[in-house]
Amino acid sequence: MTTANFANPASDLVPGGVEAPLVSLAGVAKTYRTGEVAFEALRGVDLEISAGEMVAIVGPSGSGKTTLVNLIAGIDRPTAGTVTVNGSRLDLMREEDLAVWRRANIGMVFQFFQLMPTLSALDNTLLPMELARRGSRRSRRVDAGGLLSAVGLEDRARQLPAELSGGEQQRVALARAMACRPRILIGDEPTGNLDTETAGSMFALLRELNENGTTVIYVTHDLGLAALARRLVTVRDGRIVGDAAADRQAPTTTTTTTPPAVARPDPEGRT
Repeated sequence: MTTANFANPASDLVPGGVEAPLVSLAGVAKTYRTGEVAFEALRGVDLEISAGEMVAIVGPSGSGKTTLVNLIAGIDRPTAGTVTVNGSRLDLMREEDLAVWRRANIGMVFQFFQLMPTLSALDNTLLPMELARRGSRRSRRVDAGGLLSAVGLEDRARQLPAELSGGEQQRVALARAMACRPRILIGDEPTGNLDTETAGSMFALLRELNENGTTVIYVTHDLGLAALARRLVTVRDGRIVGDAAADRQAPTTTTTTTPPAVARPDPEGRT
């Protein structure tokens, strides 16, 4: 059985040997306009996240959580302020450059999976590698099979999304998110459509990815699942109102199911 390999990201050092934040937002505001009506989704947000952290972002609906992670992912742009991720000023980049940057740096897992319905689990996982033209065709298929093996779906590789359970679809989405070995994995309510036991298993996989070096940032309404993080950022009315170490006690929503192992990477063929 092939085992997926994920990179252990290198540090970013600034002059003097001090590690720079992997994510830095300074004075960030985001305003959406509909006709004459303006809605301030974020107001004066300052946030730094170091490489290797696991950060949960919590807050009520409409507080600005999704807007915050979309800015970090380069999906949206700030109205004011600066967004620097992995050394790149996202607020200054052109759309076409952002698309290339996202493929190299960001993996996304969404609440509604966003799988291509006509592609098998294997081909959904392959898709980001094909778009990025990473490695040879054969090596891409081997890597995709390894990713599915890592999330426990090696025997479901040929199934279409409609033939998979919700938990299986979300694990395919996680495998796809890691296909190009991004430095940062972002989840926007990644367990919102999963039952309690499946959600716990999914987050156990996220923790293992984080322990192998991937920076993980996720939005959740579930404070029990938020406790799986090492840091808890609370957003309310477009502002960060709390930022502290998370309570690491085992949350009531987790399960004792042991997730498939996620191994360290083989650096060969990495682009």
